[in-house]
This record gives sequence, C-alpha cells and structure tokens, in this order.
Amino acid sequence: MQTLHYLTLAFLTPPLLTLFAEPSSLEYEGGAANVGMIMDWRHMAGKPTSTTADPWATLNSVWSGGRQVGVGEVEDRWNTQLDPRRGWIIAACWIGASCVNVFYLYTLVRRPRLILDFTLTLLFNHLLLTTYYTASVPTSLFFWLIMAACAILMVAATEQLCVRREMREGLTVISGTTSRAREAGDEVEMGSLLRRD
Repeated sequence: MQTLHYLTLAFLTPPLLTLFAEPSSLEYEGGAANVGMIMDWRHMAGKPTSTTADPWATLNSVWSGGRQVGVGEVEDRWNTQLDPRRGWIIAACWIGASCVNVFYLYTLVRRPRLILDFTLTLLFNHLLLTTYYTASVPTSLFFWLIMAACAILMVAATEQLCVRREMREGLTVISGTTSRAREAGDEVEMGSLLRRD
C-alpha cells in the first residue's frame, strides 16, 4: 500500500507543480520532481526548507535535503519569496492520492474491518519517513489537517464500498446434509455454519 501510495503521488505531484507553481522558487527548491516535494512536510506547510545562514557553506550557496541546490546564480533569479500555491498544490495531490488509495484498499484489502488499520499504518509510516527526512517532527497545523482529511476520506469511503460489496455478495451457507461437504471439510469464512433441514 505504501508503495502504491508513493507511486500515485509521484505521478500526480510533478505535473501539477510544473503547471501551477511559481517556476523560479520551484527550481530553487530542486524542481518539481524533487523527492522533497513528497517527503518534506515543510513544502506542504509553506515553510522554508533551506537555509543560507550555514557558516560552513560557501558564500551564496543553498542546501536542501542534504545536497547543494544553488550557488549564487539561482538566488539571482529567485526573489526569496515562498510560493504559497505550492503547499495547496501538494495538499491537493495528497487528497487526489487518497481518492486513488480508496480503489487500492477496496481491491487489495477487501475487508472493512482492516481498512482503518491499513490507512493509519500508511499515514503513520509517512509520518516516520517525513520526520526522518526533515529531521524534525511536523509542526504545521495545515499538514495535520490534510493528513486527518486523507485518513477520514480513505476510511469512510473504502469501508462503505467494502460493506456494500459484502452485502451484495451475501453469506453462503453450506448444507450439512451432503456427505461430500462433510468429507471436504468446507467451511464458511465466519465459521462452520451448518443449516439443519
């Protein structure tokens, strides 16, 4: 599920950022296909992700995600303003990926009682990964609201779809009068329900 989720984000985020985000600040942060656009919670929160006040860095160099993304010339093309649209675009990508995750959960997990576990595990793993990637726990209320909205969307929609499917398929009961059913040891998923005639 985690891999499918990140693949979906990887397909949604770069094109939308390229189309709608401010190009010079996007280039300054490493481009639309930078892994930080998905893994760094500060991009969604609209907080700065790079510092120029590093005493060990060379003059006018900028570091982001552990690598140098600019030296002087990038700074000349960027007016040092944060792009407020980028956070909204990344949040929209997360909501879109959550809608696609509903299909993944409905198809792969199939059981309504497991949907909450899979969803919360997916988001908890992302929290661990983003905390490790940025070396800081997310402190943005906007980030937490988007994660809560994604969780609610995935759980509510997928459980509803799974329950409808189970109601449509119904419960199959094996008759206890046939000797072949007894010999084969066929069981219903909910236990050995035998109907007495």
